[in-house]
Amino acid sequence: LASTAESQSLSYAAAGSPTVDMNRYNLPLSNILEEWTAVIQAETSMQEGGIFLKSKNDKDLFVDTLRYNIKRDGGLGLVLTEIAGGREDGVGITIIEEILPGSNAEASGILPGDSIVALTVFQPKESSSSVNVQEERTDVSTECRGYDSTIDALLSLPEVSSPSEEITITIKRIRRQPKVNVKLQYPPYTDEPDVTIELFAGENLRRAMLTRGVKLNDGLSRRFDSGGTGDCGAEGTCATCAIAVTKGADLLSPPKIQEQQIFKDKPRWRMACKAVVGHGMTEGEMTIQVNPKQW
Repeated sequence: LASTAESQSLSYAAAGSPTVDMNRYNLPLSNILEEWTAVIQAETSMQEGGIFLKSKNDKDLFVDTLRYNIKRDGGLGLVLTEIAGGREDGVGITIIEEILPGSNAEASGILPGDSIVALTVFQPKESSSSVNVQEERTDVSTECRGYDSTIDALLSLPEVSSPSEEITITIKRIRRQPKVNVKLQYPPYTDEPDVTIELFAGENLRRAMLTRGVKLNDGLSRRFDSGGTGDCGAEGTCATCAIAVTKGADLLSPPKIQEQQIFKDKPRWRMACKAVVGHGMTEGEMTIQVNPKQW
């Protein structure tokens, strides 16, 4: 087989770089076919405009962007199929139906159901000097194109210049959102029953609990910065949102120096405002005690 290389440098906003194999969140091909759709996005100062792929269920699923380097010589070995299209402007959705055995793409990491959104080729640029070898870059966008338009984009690339030449294929892939089930336990005197809430990896713990109606802030907590009382507004100084983690502490983002100093004598305690669940795109189960000062 021709050598292939996966080129990834993933980071998922608040959840950070993944510490698990993200392929565990892939969907079956039959589900993917039902989920791909497109959205027209207007250009603003914060985002570019155009037609972009998305999943229909954007609450439980997300669209990941991945890049793979594959040798061009001998062909890629990707079988494409159109699942939406037939328009005169060439707009549509084309996905990878099959990766041919023994092809350049076989061991690349590309999977059926992925959609190619961009192609990049680097080739030596002709120069009269042999000292400084320059490269010429060719980029082609293929996002939200029908089958014929996608094939035209592939054929528009320059011919292969050497047996070792590679192409960078950028694909989009639908994956499910990692989830963390959080069991909340309240101080015994409140007679409040345990409650389990479902959070997505990357959610801020304090914000997620408050938006779900959880009674979080502890009026008995003293501020670390002034010794007084009152909510600091998620600045990490009042400790009114302190919780005690009795199970699944590794599912939270690591505490920073200030939080470690505040809770140096309480290693199980965390500030909910400074904790992100599903750190590293992990999922699992947690148990936390609300208002630990009152236990």
